[in-house]
Amino acid sequence: MVEINTIKNKLKREELYQKQKNAKAKAKRDRRTTLQKEESSNPEKKEKRLAENVPNTLENTREFDETIVEEDAEVAADEATDEFSQYFQNGLTPKILITTSKGPSASVYEFATELVDIFPNTHFVKRKPQFEMKHIIEFSKNRDFTDIMVINEDRKEPNALTLIHLPDGPTAHFKLSSIQLSKDIEGHGRTSSHKPELILNNFNTRLGHTIGRMFTALFPHVPEFQGRQVATLHNQRDFIFFRRHRYVFKNAKRVNLQELGPRFTLKLKWLQKGTFDRKGEHEWMFKPEMETSRRRFFL
Repeated sequence: MVEINTIKNKLKREELYQKQKNAKAKAKRDRRTTLQKEESSNPEKKEKRLAENVPNTLENTREFDETIVEEDAEVAADEATDEFSQYFQNGLTPKILITTSKGPSASVYEFATELVDIFPNTHFVKRKPQFEMKHIIEFSKNRDFTDIMVINEDRKEPNALTLIHLPDGPTAHFKLSSIQLSKDIEGHGRTSSHKPELILNNFNTRLGHTIGRMFTALFPHVPEFQGRQVATLHNQRDFIFFRRHRYVFKNAKRVNLQELGPRFTLKLKWLQKGTFDRKGEHEWMFKPEMETSRRRFFL
């Protein structure tokens, strides 16, 4: 094979480079075609290849975390008596109050409208300047609310979400980013009043279990499957991605997904025992020095 670097004529050099590139691509296509034919006649060969060729990712090479939960009797016993046990054991129906920081902008109201549409049995209460968080918590407890969501903003854009479980906590504070309202999603569907199905992915540690149970307690126990709506909270590298879709059945074997919206991303900043208190005790708080490796995750 002629070395391209030894050819002085630029046009000839480019022509030879293109020929070699096309030859490599053709050889690669031929190998794939041959392999595909072999695997179609021998499925076990394909299974073996897929089992051996597992790519390394940040997720499957994450640092060992002793708090990762599998089948653990101690964890099950703790969760049976935690703050969410009334929901899981007694069938408590969620009732959510959504409010904002003081003096919210129009974009915060738009996002609040989307949240009201996501969670069943949700009530939006406009926050007046004289209402502090302790007043809102007492107001909610007296009216049998099970959770409070507070939307915070910066520079007239929603930037944080505080979730308070009632009556005894805990309280979680999330950074809020990558918001895309339903109206801005091309081809989005219209939502219905049916209770959605909930899917939680990759909440694997003790902290992740707590956050997962906190989100689960926002949705009714039994979804209305005839509505074909599903809300997904997918944790990847400690970023929690929210999506909402509807199943669209084309026939008995094929189903598509139609996105309903909105889209947004959450990142846990701290988890506090009890209801919101500026001087309260934190179960967990993120600090920059905790990021010792790209393969270290907390949820």
